[in-house]
Amino acid sequence: MIKTILFALLPLSLAACSHAPPPLLGTLEWDRIGVIADVSEPITQVLVGEGDAVAADQVLLTLDPRRTQAQLDAAQADAKRLQAALDELRHGARPESIDAARAALARAQSTAANAKTTRDRAAQMRKMALNSQADLDAAETALRQANADSNAARANLDVLLNGTRAEDLAQGEAAFAQAQANAQLLEITLARLTVRAPRAGRVDALPFKLGDRPPAGATVVSFLVGAAPYARVYVPEERRTGLAPGARFSVSVDGAKQPFTATLARIRSESSFTPYYALSGDDASRLVYRAELVLDGADAAKLPAGVPCEARPLDAAGK
Repeated sequence: MIKTILFALLPLSLAACSHAPPPLLGTLEWDRIGVIADVSEPITQVLVGEGDAVAADQVLLTLDPRRTQAQLDAAQADAKRLQAALDELRHGARPESIDAARAALARAQSTAANAKTTRDRAAQMRKMALNSQADLDAAETALRQANADSNAARANLDVLLNGTRAEDLAQGEAAFAQAQANAQLLEITLARLTVRAPRAGRVDALPFKLGDRPPAGATVVSFLVGAAPYARVYVPEERRTGLAPGARFSVSVDGAKQPFTATLARIRSESSFTPYYALSGDDASRLVYRAELVLDGADAAKLPAGVPCEARPLDAAGK
């Protein structure tokens, strides 16, 4: 009699199982952060290994700082030079420079007066035919040159007396500010040659080894960050409208003895490329939407990335 009842209930049980939706397939993932090399320099130290847990701001590896340090020293020296030049523009000419310019003007004026006397004497002698026209022309030329030298000395003294123009001062300030910015940029670059963890996490990959010279912009350390991993699964189109953030799931991870509970954190509004492992039968022609289920429990933090998993929705009772 009992066997008869069991055989009668078996088709009903199989029918109920056949109506259960298939699991959502995907892989286990972590949020990733990549730390890049600002400049191409040899790696001089590697202080962590793949899989190590690290704290925020912990030193991970170092790059050779000598080239950048030399560039910084040159930039700082140039900034000091431009600062001195700017201070000179702001303070104006020294009294000694003004005195020297006045003396140069007096000398030029004296030379011009002597040249005028010589020209006048040559002109009188020419009237009396006591010299040649060439002598008079030479005296005229000497006078014009002496007058030009006197005018130049006068202009030089006026420049010193009138002080720095506003335009020259603005140019000096701009040049000094640019030099300071260049030095600050090199200071930042030098500091980043000591590669630190941007936040707490676990080292996932170290693409380069001790002595390697990674190119500028290359990722030198890859991190797994976050409190827990998430299951990246693909939702068929016919089940998309029935899911919303906050939905609860049971996630089975390959190699884990017990399933994990998880919460749907986000689901894409646009369909995604369907990975091969999510295709079966007629599903191959249907759209899928990528979803992320955050796993619960402290044990989930020990799970690696990339492991296949499958997720099944929990009912209201959590079963």
